[in-house]
Amino acid sequence: MSMSNKSIFTFNKTYFALAIFLFIVEVLIGVYVKDNFIRPYGGDFLVVILLYFLVKSFFNISVFKAALYVLVFSFAVEFAQYFKIVEILGLQDIKLARIIIGTSFAFEDLVAYFLGIVTVIIGEYFINGKKLT
Repeated sequence: MSMSNKSIFTFNKTYFALAIFLFIVEVLIGVYVKDNFIRPYGGDFLVVILLYFLVKSFFNISVFKAALYVLVFSFAVEFAQYFKIVEILGLQDIKLARIIIGTSFAFEDLVAYFLGIVTVIIGEYFINGKKLT
């Protein structure tokens, strides 16, 4: 096993630009879309992609590691919602905390997160010439 001198910390402006773009899309969805599909599920689908791009903006890690970390984090936040983490932390009166953390568990959100991560992996596979490291 060889050790690489390449740092785990990096700054990738392409991933960062994509993260900023998706953040703007998420805000627009949150402000302007009032439906029963795009806002709840499309937003969850996109948020894991946004988080993936954010992770890849600052960390030189493999596609699979970044995708797995984001998926585990997203699932953890969703399960924390099941246990009413916003109330446990005393943040129920802070609107921004309720928006960011969420207040209600939904199995469908887990599916949206999973599909978002699968989309990332497939996209990286084709964009990066089938190299996922």
